[in-house]
Amino acid sequence: MKIKPLADRVLIEPKPAEEKTASGLFIPDTAKEKPLAGTVVAVGPGTDEVKMEVKAGDQVLYGKYAGTEISFDGKDYLIMKQNDILAII
Repeated sequence: MKIKPLADRVLIEPKPAEEKTASGLFIPDTAKEKPLAGTVVAVGPGTDEVKMEVKAGDQVLYGKYAGTEISFDGKDYLIMKQNDILAII
């Protein structure tokens, strides 16, 4: 990975948004919910105050408005502070 988060930041690849409802109806792009789960791709080294608890490959849940969306090499990612992550699945 060419992106290396700094300090207590984490790079996450969001899980794709749902394409269909449980009953089989297709969801238009404008109505899709922002995913709240993803896979950790890269982790910063932490700080003196913050020990990093997540690692690359972890499946995580995060807040609805957490992180900053970025695109790199045609893929979408979120970069956020570790404390924006709610849980490791």
